[in-house]
Amino acid sequence: MFIDSHCHLDRINLEKIKSTLPELLSAAQERQVDKMLCVSIDLDQFEEMELATQAFDQVYISAGVHPLHVDEQPFDEQRLRKAASHQRVVAIGESGLDYYYSKDHLDAQHTSFAGHLRVAGELGLPVIVHTRDARQDTLDLIDTHGNSNTAGVLHCFTESLDMAMSALDLNYMISFSGIITFKNAEELRQVVKAVPLDRLLIETDSPYLAPVPYRGKQNQPAYVVEVAQCVADLKGVSLETVARTSSENFHRLFTKAQ
Repeated sequence: MFIDSHCHLDRINLEKIKSTLPELLSAAQERQVDKMLCVSIDLDQFEEMELATQAFDQVYISAGVHPLHVDEQPFDEQRLRKAASHQRVVAIGESGLDYYYSKDHLDAQHTSFAGHLRVAGELGLPVIVHTRDARQDTLDLIDTHGNSNTAGVLHCFTESLDMAMSALDLNYMISFSGIITFKNAEELRQVVKAVPLDRLLIETDSPYLAPVPYRGKQNQPAYVVEVAQCVADLKGVSLETVARTSSENFHRLFTKAQ
């Protein structure tokens, strides 16, 4: 019923929560979270991530290098294409721009993001975009190097309404995380209200950013229900409507996730 469109299962400290990956996925299924997308942040980690999740049919994966990892992993088209050829890969990313944590290697970030966008377009895969404090550059690179037919998603969205609307114009979807439940996120909640229901996704970004009432704890896919409930409350629709529509959006964007 629910889909966690962005999580990092391989980054969850299972020992800390005294659980196993099968138990974690079972806990998600008990809350009707029946599918999730485990997202790559570097290609060294990709193989480990694939091995950790290959036994679980409900888990899809992506291939890519996060902008904060481009120093140690500059764009390598051959390696990205090899990872993307894996039968369970449904997207490229996460890639993008992050000026909040790093303004020292912008050329490497730009080169990597442009390369991810180009390869994704050529392979017919959507792009999972990380963007922080880099609004116009992100949009410009998407417009210049991206494929509007396969497009992608701005994940864990925390930027302005104007940026969201511009991304929608580029055929991108907007994904919201547990941040929308935080007390200080009123401006972001206004963005949720404005983004059409048929253009949004829900995510946890596990193990980070656990929603209220789990804030401060390690996040997990089961908690995407709280994100969905917040979206439902903000839009004045039922939880079931958000679950159904966001799941339809997920499959419309990630066409290989069938």
